[in-house]
Amino acid sequence: MKDPRDIILAPVVSEKSYGAVEDNRYTFFVDIRSKKTEIKKAIEEIFGVKVLKISTINVKSKPKNLGRSIGRSSKKKKAIVTLREKDKIDFFETV
Repeated sequence: MKDPRDIILAPVVSEKSYGAVEDNRYTFFVDIRSKKTEIKKAIEEIFGVKVLKISTINVKSKPKNLGRSIGRSSKKKKAIVTLREKDKIDFFETV
């Protein structure tokens, strides 16, 4: 099994993701090759919470310009994790 910190890359910081915290839903950027079961195990191991549901979203790359150079941003994968009512992730609560 992969290291859980290699699967969960970063929390998604946006108004929409912070609004979902009230419904016990937390959003993370995850490794693009990871599966829902791997994400569930990683979240439960890192934060010590019980995951009820996971939804994943593949985010397409966008064109980027830097002067004359034209390139693309890298594609990403987001996971929206729903927890039990009594579980919380403190990282989102303190920010």
